[in-house]
Amino acid sequence: MLRPEAPETLDECRQAIDRVDAALATLLERRATLAGVVQRLKPVGGFAGRDMERERALVAAMARRAPQLGEERLAPVMNAVIEAGLSLAEDRARRP
Repeated sequence: MLRPEAPETLDECRQAIDRVDAALATLLERRATLAGVVQRLKPVGGFAGRDMERERALVAAMARRAPQLGEERLAPVMNAVIEAGLSLAEDRARRP
């Protein structure tokens, strides 16, 4: 995880955001790769195999870690993350 920062200038703040974005990109790719493994292991994979109860529980757990964002703001973010991972898994499954 990234260390907390207290930027004091616009440039410092933007640099801190860039560091968070870089870490987030790495984590999102890692998550998508793991989700691809899940898709191969599930009896019904892809978008048809989504477990909405699990997704709701995931968002609730994340909201406990990020209470300022809360479930309402995190739900669309996680939906986009999940859909990107599923799309990647489907693309990889179609490759020879």
